[in-house]
Amino acid sequence: MPLHKYPPKIWDALKMKQGIYSRLPAHYLKSLEPKEPTPVHWKPLGVKYRANPKTGLKERVQDVPIPVYYPPESQDGLWGGEGWISGFRYARNDKLSTRLRKTWKPQLFKRELYSEILDHKFTITVTMRTLDLIDAAFGLDFYILRTPKEDLNSKLGMNLKRAMLLRLAEKNTKLYPNDPVKREKVYNKYKQQFEIPKEEAEWVGLNLEEAVEKQRLLEHKEPNPLFKECVDKLVQELEMKKLLEPHVTEKQ
Repeated sequence: MPLHKYPPKIWDALKMKQGIYSRLPAHYLKSLEPKEPTPVHWKPLGVKYRANPKTGLKERVQDVPIPVYYPPESQDGLWGGEGWISGFRYARNDKLSTRLRKTWKPQLFKRELYSEILDHKFTITVTMRTLDLIDAAFGLDFYILRTPKEDLNSKLGMNLKRAMLLRLAEKNTKLYPNDPVKREKVYNKYKQQFEIPKEEAEWVGLNLEEAVEKQRLLEHKEPNPLFKECVDKLVQELEMKKLLEPHVTEKQ
């Protein structure tokens, strides 16, 4: 006899279909759909079969991704999709010697990066790959806004993306408020590709706990005090009495 009505593997999926979870915005729920990140530490062959270079016979390809571990500190920086890789190495580089466990970690740097939209300099932990990606995107803003959530793989990166999108959505009050010329220049540079409504931008990058709390605050209503209801009811009764008084005197 099963211990649970539904198997534990589908509990998370069921949770999203009931209660406050089901009332989260559709665009946010869509952003939670898992997607495979762009491979960084390995290069997929992209085929299931290929010809053996020696025999010419068709053989199956084992396209197995390398497992990557992303430590918690990677969420506080921009690692460009890099993480920790665990494996083995041979002692003294001798394949006949004992294998030793080894973890390869990316080299990290502290760099000061400027956001044109936010008009602010941030000191962020990055890798050399991140710096190359920022250069290829022509700046931090384009890199953050163009890179999908699964490739950024950074809470800091998603917070920056939300802040940039909100600044574009509130450009009349938040984007270079003291420099109208600069405001229009920066706004026109990014609006065509990245501008979205403020109501949608507010949800970008929120984790599930943050989104549920935001939805709870949106649905929260202050309780109506009982004395206020009594006063309103009394006022209505007095108004009705006042309206009926002339009719009573006319009948008399």
